[in-house]
Amino acid sequence: MKIAVTSQNFKTITGHAGKTRRFIIFSKNSQGEWLETERLDLPKDMSFHEFNGAEHPVDHVDVMITSGCGQGFIRKMQSRGIEVIISNESVPLNAVTQFIKNR
Repeated sequence: MKIAVTSQNFKTITGHAGKTRRFIIFSKNSQGEWLETERLDLPKDMSFHEFNGAEHPVDHVDVMITSGCGQGFIRKMQSRGIEVIISNESVPLNAVTQFIKNR
């Protein structure tokens, strides 16, 4: 499983997920620990608000954690096979850990 976290500053979870261009990707290592494995810093035309193409760089994740988004964004991600989670947590790794714990 791969989890993307919306983070415009690569430090905290940010909202406006449809306009986000920066994502921290987390994956589980062989010891079962969740670690940051990738950062995406996409051009403006690759935000989901602007994107109209078929394949997006975030399409390889299973879950996206954000601090805020609308129902339209949630539906768009569901159509791409991505589950959206809205979190009040500000620290990306903490949000990932909390999501896994509550699953």
